[in-house]
Amino acid sequence: MEKSQNQPIFSVSDFLAVVNQTLEYAYPTVLIEGEVSEYKISQNKWVYFNIKDSAGSVGCFMTVWQIRMPIEDGMKVVISATPKITAFGKFSLTIKSIRPSGEGSIKKSFEILKAKLENEGLFANERKRILPQIPNNIAVISSTQAAGYADFIKIINDRWGGVKVSVAHVQVQGETAPDQIIKAIEYFNQLEQLPEVIVVIRGGGSADDLSAFNDEKLVRAIAGSRVPTLVGVGHETDESLSDLVADVSASTPSNAAQIIVPDKHEIIRAIKYQVKSLLPKVETSITIQIDNIKNIMVDIINIMDSSIENAIEKVQGIHNVIIQLNPENVLHRGYALVRGLQKVGQIIEIETNKNIMKAEVKNVRIK
Repeated sequence: MEKSQNQPIFSVSDFLAVVNQTLEYAYPTVLIEGEVSEYKISQNKWVYFNIKDSAGSVGCFMTVWQIRMPIEDGMKVVISATPKITAFGKFSLTIKSIRPSGEGSIKKSFEILKAKLENEGLFANERKRILPQIPNNIAVISSTQAAGYADFIKIINDRWGGVKVSVAHVQVQGETAPDQIIKAIEYFNQLEQLPEVIVVIRGGGSADDLSAFNDEKLVRAIAGSRVPTLVGVGHETDESLSDLVADVSASTPSNAAQIIVPDKHEIIRAIKYQVKSLLPKVETSITIQIDNIKNIMVDIINIMDSSIENAIEKVQGIHNVIIQLNPENVLHRGYALVRGLQKVGQIIEIETNKNIMKAEVKNVRIK
């Protein structure tokens, strides 16, 4: 750089460098709201467009990987950018982040991304998982300073209690919110002992406030979670892409707490009612069983009586046979007992009812 009459003379590159240094010092980052025009993507890597209003237009540059929600011509957006002059002397804004602004643009971007993700099957019911009925270990991603978070914790404790709650405090609106929520999801998914469910909650707000939950990278992070997810964002009428992709969606943070744990008071009342309604049935069943047992016992006694009578009859019959076979009784009927060898010349003994005699065998013939 030379001086001419105390006025510095710059080379072109030096002048550009000085101007860019001045801009960087004065405006390291600027937030600008305007309408997108001449939006185009080059080589599937670089994004060029103008941001304009009714009185002016500025060229913008960014990479395709920075796009978190669909952008089209005519959309109103808010950009975070660094102003600079290119080597060819053209004033340009290097984009750090971009998001739709205003209800119309936010809705249009929402619908474009919704259709894209729906075609990929990210919202399909068959990929959604069932939450545990009574989880003991849950992870919550929210702003701990928000009323929605306080309501959630209060209802959890009132309805059930004793649940382990791990909390990741994050921003739930604004430029940094999606990345903070993504990091929290990744953290809980990398724990050695995984939580049983990850809950992402945020209370109501404007469409712009809730737009962080329509961030494409965040939606994909929720879809890719190893742990089942429950998302409760906004009021009952609000719908976000994070709600649609979650395994279970709640209308509000309070509703999320009602979904994740049962009401212990309702369970106690239900058990009492069931016990009360079962008592007459149990009493009836016991009475029937007692009657059955009585009938069985009567049948057994009858069978035993019949068996005993049959046994007595058999014993009596045997006794009668024995009596009939008693030698004394035989003698009384006029028979005699002969003892000894029945050979000619042998002496034998003859016993009658009244006498015992000895006799010699004179003759033996075969009958």
